[in-house]
Amino acid sequence: MFVMKAVIVAAGFGTRMLPITKTVPKEMLPVGDRPIIQYTIE
Repeated sequence: MFVMKAVIVAAGFGTRMLPITKTVPKEMLPVGDRPIIQYTIE
């Protein structure tokens, strides 16, 4: 089994996206049918 490690840079508080980012981290906000972070990982 191959294990890969990575660092995904997702800094900041996301204040421009308030009030949505009050409860959901901006990396997890949906764009289409997937969270933003999934686009970065793929």
